Amino acid sequence: MLAGVGAALVTAGAGVGGWRAASGSMADYATYAARLRGNLAPPDLQAVVRYATLAANGHNTQPWSFRLETQAMEIRPDLRRRTPVVDPDDHHLYVSLGCAAANLALAAAATGRPGELSFAADGGVRYDYLPGQPRLDPLVGAIPRRQCTRAEYDGRTIPAAVLAEIERAAATPGVSLALVTDRARINRARDLVLAGNRDQMNNPAFMHELKQWIRFNPRSAMATGDGLFSAASGNPVLPTDLGRFAFDRLFNIAEEDRKHARQIDSSAGIAIFFGERADPEHWIRVGQACQRFALAATHLGLKIAFINQPVEVAQLRADLAAVVGETRRPDILIRFGYGPALPFSPRRSASYTSTA
Repeated sequence: MLAGVGAALVTAGAGVGGWRAASGSMADYATYAARLRGNLAPPDLQAVVRYATLAANGHNTQPWSFRLETQAMEIRPDLRRRTPVVDPDDHHLYVSLGCAAANLALAAAATGRPGELSFAADGGVRYDYLPGQPRLDPLVGAIPRRQCTRAEYDGRTIPAAVLAEIERAAATPGVSLALVTDRARINRARDLVLAGNRDQMNNPAFMHELKQWIRFNPRSAMATGDGLFSAASGNPVLPTDLGRFAFDRLFNIAEEDRKHARQIDSSAGIAIFFGERADPEHWIRVGQACQRFALAATHLGLKIAFINQPVEVAQLRADLAAVVGETRRPDILIRFGYGPALPFSPRRSASYTSTA
């Protein structure tokens, strides 16, 4: 539908040149994304921070700031980048910090800064290190290639040995992981995702907040360096004004439900993460586990996508937990399988303050 609207606009007189001027070039965007995901330079702390920012995070708000000390790095929550409708208790924000912390520790160790993560009093994460030999982990190479691939997968079964390796990589104290590959339980989770999707799409405040974080074209994505780039989820590129018009007039609950159902049905399995307690420290731990899961999956040729609607809609959480016989609050829901690559999400420049 959106593609048809775009074609009509060109036919009506905006012209291909005007369209490109308003939207930017996917070729330019590919160059931009490749620069963000360049190789680590061992002496360069800027590159370590850049790799940390490539972590998964809610709505791609990148709700973090970095501070460097002598032989220490801190990741702190940036509450200016909250999403209070979808994430009223900042759960996703702290999970995002944990994802960034997992990347930071891997990248720092790979550049000769082995150390340990700890939890800071202000709700952030601290990484203390000493100079040493580089520790090469195969997950480091997956950091620039990991993405949330919101597309249909090919339905292939994943070998048990591959699942076991991913599960080992994700093991984190204070976090439990339930891997589900039988179709009956996947279908139960799918139905909860659809129920959550309907609840959210019927909420005007949720839709308003979501629209603020959508970047409808390469020009907008590169200018802000954040948000949900439409091409990264397989949607068409549109000039911003047209994209907002189409979002308001044409976003359809039934079609979104059908899309989510197809995507989950095409997946090999789902993963549900549970923290031992519902507090910022354990949400950060969940983020670390989630990021390592995603990196291991990427390293082994799999794709992942977040389907967190029944986590975000509070009244559905108990039903989601019951899918795997749990009673604790579920923190993250991911589908996984073999699938295509899509354009990468944008990132803000990797900046930090220093007290060294």
